[in-house]
Formats: sequence, C-alpha cells, structure tokens
Amino acid sequence: MPTPNTEWAGSDFQEPPRTPGGVALCGACRAAGACRLGVDKERLGDDGMAWFELACPRSQEGGPNVAHGGWTAAVMDECLGHLPLLNRVLSVTAELTVSFVRPVPVERPVQVRAWVERREGSRWYIAGEMTLLPSGAVLARASGIWVTRDPGHFARHEAWLADQ
Repeated sequence: MPTPNTEWAGSDFQEPPRTPGGVALCGACRAAGACRLGVDKERLGDDGMAWFELACPRSQEGGPNVAHGGWTAAVMDECLGHLPLLNRVLSVTAELTVSFVRPVPVERPVQVRAWVERREGSRWYIAGEMTLLPSGAVLARASGIWVTRDPGHFARHEAWLADQ
C-alpha cells in the first residue's frame, strides 16, 4: 500500500509550498521542487481571474513538436483547479470538459486564464482558456465543476481506500 504524503495533507493543503513564481505545488511536484506540467507562474488578479504562465516540457510531446492532448487536459485541470486554491478554498475536480482548438507547441510560452462562471453551494463552475504567447491565438478551452472539501477530505479517502 502506498504511503500517503503526511507532511502535506488536509488543512496544510490550503497553504501548499510554492515556487518563486507563486505556483502551488501538489504532493508529487513538491518533491521535484517545480510543477512537472511546466506551470512557471500563477497569480490571482484583482478581478478574481487567475493567470498562469507555462510551457509544455519536451517530455510531454505527443506529435512532432506538439503537446500530448493528455498534457493539455492535465494543465487545464490544474490551472482551473487552482482558482479556488488561490482563494484559500480546498476543492477537487468533479467534472472537466476540454476543447482542443489548435495543437499546443512544446517549449513555447503559453498562458492560461481561469475565471468563475458561477457558484452554487459547494460547487464552483470554472472556465478557462489557453493561448499562445505573444500572439494570443487560442489553443484550448475548458470548463468544469470543482467541489469544495474540508481539511479531512484526504484522510477520509485514505481510510476508504484501506477498506477496499
């Protein structure tokens, strides 16, 4: 059975370790000291919109010089999911839809922006867009639902998993 990352779970998740660019690191990326998806900077604007700067690492290449679609989907999940976190709210992905508009080039700067479309109780309806820099060409769009969780969420998951 895998050992959970007990150094960084539960309530600590709301104040995760961050890179110099402000990127909150998940458990796996914490060990690497950087976001393995290539997210370099993140910030929350005064208007509530989150902004992310990144580039697809060569290790995530699918076709020649383009990102694997799984990388694009993972990045959209990560960035849109960080919007509640930037608002000091722990949440998990409940649903995610990604539209692949154009191939994402590897090792070229891209930007993701994410915004809240609405909130209903514990559900955050979030949308976002990935664009190529500096042209602003749209590469992908995503929307989804994130559900808020309390600090005991991951401990309950570990207990449930142990019974399986």
